Amino acid sequence: MFRHHARGGVSALALSSALSAIPSPAGAQTAAVALPPVTVEAPQATVRAKPTGPKPRVRTASAPRPTMPPRASTVAATSPRQGVTPLAARDSLNRAPAVQTQTTIDRSQFDDRPSFSVADVLRDSPGISIKQGNGPRDFGISIRGSNARNGFGIRNLVIFDDGFPVTQPDGLSRSDLIDPHAYGAIDVIRGPSSALYGNYATGGALNFRTRPGATIDGVEYGVDGGSFGYLNNYLAAGKKVGNFEGSLFASDAHGDGFIGNSWFNTQTVNFLGTLQATPDDRFTVKLINNDLTARLPIRSSLNQFYQNPFQQGCTTGATAAPGCGTVTLFNNGFNSAAGTDKETALQAGLGRDDRRTIVGGRWEHDFGNQTTWRNQFVFDDRNINQPTGSTSAIGDFPSYNYMSDVVRRGEIFGMESTAYFGGFYNTLSASSDTRNVMPGGNATLGRLSSNLFSDTTNYGLRAREELKLTPALTAIAGIGWETTNLTGRNTAYIYVGPAGATTTAITTADRQFQNTAPELALLYRLNSEWQFRGRVATGYGTPQVSNLFVLPDGSSGNNTQLRTQKNLGYDIGADWTPNNALKLSVTGFYEFFRDELVSQATPLAGITYTFNAPRSEHRGVELAADWKFLPGWRLSAAYTYLDEVYTEYTENITNGAVFSFNRAGNKIPGISPNELTTRLGYDQLSGPLQGLGGFVEVQWKDAFYMDNANLLKAPGYELVNLNLHYRTDLVSDYFKALNLYVEVRNVFDRTYVASANNIANSVTPAGVQNPASILANTTGSIYAGSPRAFVAGMKIAFK
Repeated sequence: MFRHHARGGVSALALSSALSAIPSPAGAQTAAVALPPVTVEAPQATVRAKPTGPKPRVRTASAPRPTMPPRASTVAATSPRQGVTPLAARDSLNRAPAVQTQTTIDRSQFDDRPSFSVADVLRDSPGISIKQGNGPRDFGISIRGSNARNGFGIRNLVIFDDGFPVTQPDGLSRSDLIDPHAYGAIDVIRGPSSALYGNYATGGALNFRTRPGATIDGVEYGVDGGSFGYLNNYLAAGKKVGNFEGSLFASDAHGDGFIGNSWFNTQTVNFLGTLQATPDDRFTVKLINNDLTARLPIRSSLNQFYQNPFQQGCTTGATAAPGCGTVTLFNNGFNSAAGTDKETALQAGLGRDDRRTIVGGRWEHDFGNQTTWRNQFVFDDRNINQPTGSTSAIGDFPSYNYMSDVVRRGEIFGMESTAYFGGFYNTLSASSDTRNVMPGGNATLGRLSSNLFSDTTNYGLRAREELKLTPALTAIAGIGWETTNLTGRNTAYIYVGPAGATTTAITTADRQFQNTAPELALLYRLNSEWQFRGRVATGYGTPQVSNLFVLPDGSSGNNTQLRTQKNLGYDIGADWTPNNALKLSVTGFYEFFRDELVSQATPLAGITYTFNAPRSEHRGVELAADWKFLPGWRLSAAYTYLDEVYTEYTENITNGAVFSFNRAGNKIPGISPNELTTRLGYDQLSGPLQGLGGFVEVQWKDAFYMDNANLLKAPGYELVNLNLHYRTDLVSDYFKALNLYVEVRNVFDRTYVASANNIANSVTPAGVQNPASILANTTGSIYAGSPRAFVAGMKIAFK
């Protein structure tokens, strides 16, 4: 593709009763002291226009769903609502399931700042941890530490976009396709959630909601630009016309990056369209496409990070400056018979050239005003070409996902009831290659190193019952059952001698996993100010086919004994909302894991090994606060405390002989015990400077262990960001509104670790573990975070 390099600086019995016993119903300006006249109004929730055309029957089920949440973030768990339609109840299962610990990050929290990636917005929720991945917008997202140890991508949580799954059947999600400018709100659902979301939802779920067409009501154009050659042009268009509502978002972003060999060029398109075809039928179409071309640096050791955090002077391996990372490449492209060469990332041409295309369709049909039936199909194709080290991963991963479910609202013995029952089937089949990278630049490919044929299939049923026992007390029971089939054939190619005589080693796997996940919860609303919630739930996550064929030393082999990881979690929390100015939410959780799937680096750069840690415990506290203490002033905070330890795990390390080490009581590596994002802001609400505002933001991430033996720590950091913005409505026949902003990030130019993958412990031939001074030289772990950066942007809305 064309590469542009920018230059510059529930129970089943209750459910059956619900479905059978319920009767059917009877029927361009800048901020200055002297401003020209403008029209500025306080932001209001958008009310959708009534559909035109034939007048529908009077039935609440056919009413359009709400378009936008309140401007303030929802820090409390969702409480039952009077008069909720089946459609709205179904939508809430992806947005805010009753009693589940949940936070909604509304657009108002990031609309006045340059938001390039999920890292810029998700930190506003407690329980979330972010680390830089392999690419500009590729971030690892962790909920309660669930994915913090993963080397790339996102696992152990399920992601939706407008209710359409964007997690593939093998459990992998990536955030490359997420441009925050497209979204009106993001729902963060925390805790074991497999009863509702199935496989891989051990940590919870995320639902990204694009802006409905009616809220855009025209066209918006925006541009962000700043340090390190960053430039993002984006467009949002939307409208509601008659019975159709659609929105389209497109963006083109590129930059040089702040680390050597990290330039990028990425384009994203996101479309949502809904047609109210009849009073009873709605059809929705979803399209997402993302193209990414990027160059990648090599992950550093801790000592290299201290020497040369931004990998400057790393043109060639022979002349590389201290602290530059290198990869060892076979000169002949298949073995060391012709020698090897150590090359830098720039010299070898490491990077990614990927495409992701998602097409989805949904049909919703109402039976009376109590029942909604939803059918949904998604095609998701991930195409990759990733020379990220001494090898390149190449493959196409098409997947198919079908879901069908029924939601019914009514009564059981006079108590309000919402019953849900659904089934699903999804599958992914692929043949992917791993090829050697050889000298020559531009990621020249040598011979095939291995081929993996894989097939992942999941199918199952889910049921859920929400019952309002009293006006103040609601009970929820749910259960999910799922079968997962994993089949694979891994062929490793071995080349002998200078001519490269070829032999192959074939390992096969055919595994089936049966999993069940129950859930029970209670919500007690004491009064209009206080609500209390308790929940016990389970999650599960099966291995991926690729995990079954990598040994602890990084070579291909039989690792097919892996088991499903399972967790049992207890949540207890309280939400206090004394008035519209203050919202406070606190949750304590304790989760017991069995056979936790843990990925760890191997001696081969870029290759990870997966194992089951028999028992571990995850516990912590989440706090969210939003306080508008004076007119125009707002203080928000999201804090997470995590204490996660192995309670049963013996690690075997080989160096001539096999040496065993008991890790029970050790902290699980990759987990920062304390994380905080807090923001103090002010917006002028009246007068000639109305619309002018700003905020100061502090991010704190505590130091954390990088290895199972707890010998080496990645340093923590504190960052300060400053923002100034101006928003105004425009009196014009063509323009509606103007938004200007400028932001200084990392004001004090702190050098910090934005990502630290776990490293493997090692031993001497005598079986003595190597100390931290040795581990600090282990490469393949660290990416530095951005130094001080200036970013400015503007948005203009057209009628």
